[in-house]
Amino acid sequence: MSTTSNWINLKISDVFAASCPGDWGTDGTPEDGVPVLRSTNFRNNGSLNYTDLVYRKIEKSRLAKRQVTRGSVLIEKSGGGPSQPAGRVVYCDSDFSGTASNFVEVVKIKEEFNPQYIAFLLYRLYHDGLVLKYQQQTTGIINFKLNEYADEQISLPSSKPEQTKIAEILSTVDRAIDQTEALIAKQQRLKTGLMQDLLTRGIDEHGNLRSEQTHKFKDSPLGRIPVEWEFTNFGRVLSQSGGHIQTGPFGSQLHSDEYVSEGVPVVMPQDINRGMISTIKIARITEPRANSLLRHRMHQGDLVFARRGDLSRCAVIRDSEEGWLCGTGCLLMRPPTKVLSPRWTSETYQFFTTQLQVDINAVGSTMPNLNTGILSSLQLALPSITEQKRIEERLNAAEDDESRVTTTLNKLHSLKTALMQDLLTGRKRVTELLNE
Repeated sequence: MSTTSNWINLKISDVFAASCPGDWGTDGTPEDGVPVLRSTNFRNNGSLNYTDLVYRKIEKSRLAKRQVTRGSVLIEKSGGGPSQPAGRVVYCDSDFSGTASNFVEVVKIKEEFNPQYIAFLLYRLYHDGLVLKYQQQTTGIINFKLNEYADEQISLPSSKPEQTKIAEILSTVDRAIDQTEALIAKQQRLKTGLMQDLLTRGIDEHGNLRSEQTHKFKDSPLGRIPVEWEFTNFGRVLSQSGGHIQTGPFGSQLHSDEYVSEGVPVVMPQDINRGMISTIKIARITEPRANSLLRHRMHQGDLVFARRGDLSRCAVIRDSEEGWLCGTGCLLMRPPTKVLSPRWTSETYQFFTTQLQVDINAVGSTMPNLNTGILSSLQLALPSITEQKRIEERLNAAEDDESRVTTTLNKLHSLKTALMQDLLTGRKRVTELLNE
């Protein structure tokens, strides 16, 4: 027997009890207007963000037909772009008392269908690309040809209880995703606070965060720092300990005809992102040409900095990146590992980027631009190498916690995708899933 027995084929419009665009009305306030949802309130997971609402005055006769209530399905009719077509679908799961803008269609679902199930079904069709052939762009705005789209055929269970059970399963996964995302956001906030504490107060020999109440601090141009720390700058530390900073090769040293599809990667500013080096669009040159630029080849533990644009971009060279080339537009630092731990140095640099920006503006540069002199003069509150390692361990532990939760989030997203493909197509029936 087919897994889709007792399923029915309909047009999308056949499940609509009513459908009309929202209303923008006139200027209003929370006292004399009603809340109006816009496409900016659409979340890409098919739900609504009920914050950042606008309030508009709308005539009662017009509002009655356009009221957004629990169970309403909203379809974006205008907006979108190359990576996000118009036609996004969201479901109202709240006792909302307002309407949507005139760029949004407010849809009521017939009583014989579960509205949340229909929202999930339309959400899947959107992400499957069904909306792409109904995009229309006559000006700078992309419009969605909803009336033509509504003639598309859909297949769904004839049983409303089965629709309801599918919606319950998918919404349960959505709630788990929301909770996991909230946990990650909380961890990121805690990590930001932890990083500030670690890089300004540090950890004592007993593994405890220092505080003014329990430890001695002293004044410095960077603020109060532990008495054990040295106030210095990168240039002084490097000159005293055998490290150095250098630029990448000038553009005239590398010609466009020397770049190849396979070869030694050349790291440019745009390749440095979030402490890592991306190889998606990285340039490459031949091994012989790279060998002619030996002083620019990077070693494990080196730091590479973007010289222009977002100056917080900095990455530690990993073992797999040994021998890559520091390219035009970057600076290379080889820290003395007996005094500077690469990871601690990178985190400290990024933490104090705001101070670095002030220095750059002070010298009158019209565009943020890092040079060896500015980087050398960047001030440091320097703990011992042993304490730097303790700080790294604490940061690594926080990142490991976040990574585990992120892995869970990725699995939940994959689960939702698989469940939608199985349950919303009839490939797997709810009864079969529950039995498993």
